[in-house]
Amino acid sequence: MTPDTAPRSQVSLWEIFALFCKVGLTGFGGGMAIVALTERMVVKEKQWVTPEEFLHGLAFGQILGPFSLNTCTFVGYRLRGVPGGLLAAVGFLLPSFLIVSLLAWLYLRFQHLQLLKKALAATNPVVIGLICAVVLDMGKKQLNGTGGWLLGITAFAAAALFKVNLALVLAAAAAWAFAAALYQRRAS
Repeated sequence: MTPDTAPRSQVSLWEIFALFCKVGLTGFGGGMAIVALTERMVVKEKQWVTPEEFLHGLAFGQILGPFSLNTCTFVGYRLRGVPGGLLAAVGFLLPSFLIVSLLAWLYLRFQHLQLLKKALAATNPVVIGLICAVVLDMGKKQLNGTGGWLLGITAFAAAALFKVNLALVLAAAAAWAFAAALYQRRAS
């Protein structure tokens, strides 16, 4: 049964909470690294949502606040409504809260922990690699035809080179896609 046809109730609330606790516990590197891990787990391994649904959740997550949390919440909501969204969010945040609380306590208690700073700094190249892997994987699936590539390159340039707000980039892309769909509909 595909994620589109599977009843949402097939995935238990406990499974949602446990999976997002795992994401929160193992998803080091922030933002896109967490999104990469989440996408691998819920799309590829568990097949709870389709790649398109995941990308929609990621797009919605870009609008407000921390997009990795928003994406997790979207997946939980897609699977089991409000309780699923809440448990996905709590499951995702709980490990980070506990770990950061412990590290803050250790840091304040033993402020000479330069080794910890060096260890965390050494993970930066790994995070960059994970982000690149997700970009390539998602790009292969979603950048179809000249229009898709043009839209992707334009969005990248607007955000990375011209520092346009991500919400504006998403709104412009949605407007462009809507206009293109209307044009195609009228042409046929």
